[in-house]
Amino acid sequence: MSASELAEAEEEARRKKRAPWGVIALVLLTGLALIRNGSGEFDEGPPQPATAAATDSRVPNATFAGTVQPLPYSLPDRVRIPAIQVDTPIIPVGLDADGWVGAPPPEDPNLAGWFTGAVTPGEKGTAVVVGHVDNQLGPAVFYALGALKKGNRVEIARQDGKTVVFEIYGVEVFEKNNFPGDRVYASKGAAELRVITCGGGFSQQNGYAGNVVAFARAVEVR
Repeated sequence: MSASELAEAEEEARRKKRAPWGVIALVLLTGLALIRNGSGEFDEGPPQPATAAATDSRVPNATFAGTVQPLPYSLPDRVRIPAIQVDTPIIPVGLDADGWVGAPPPEDPNLAGWFTGAVTPGEKGTAVVVGHVDNQLGPAVFYALGALKKGNRVEIARQDGKTVVFEIYGVEVFEKNNFPGDRVYASKGAAELRVITCGGGFSQQNGYAGNVVAFARAVEVR
């Protein structure tokens, strides 16, 4: 088998291991927020997305396709979001023993997680990066995610030495019992990214009521 054939076989094997988004959507609809360890114990809660930051459903998805040429598979190393002063390592996270999307260890508030059931950032499809909003000690890595605006940038450094720059085109908060999995996760035909943390209202009994989701598309590779 040639090197190119081997690479194609490995990529096909990776694709077969990726979780179908319908399954992930079902997981989110069963009752708990994606990242379940937020404390919410602060005088002021994390910022929530402004109405002006919502995605515009009237704009066809085709408008966003083909912004940059998608890249091959390569694991992400680091995420930088200058607008909210995020510059942090990324570790792989999968599904936990209960079938929930995992998250970085809550005791380390400065880690982000790349969901291994999705494409890597820069590949064709929708990559997913998650992180905590807070823990028992205070704000965590994505505490300010809801403050992002359209046009802000998210930079993902990859192990192949390339950095993919994504541009935010929407930031919204969704209730955990009405999470639009297909809308959030479905491929738009290009390299896209979702950055997700807890959000919405908070109660001691149930934690955060939903998830803040930042929608972004790749606009540059350097």
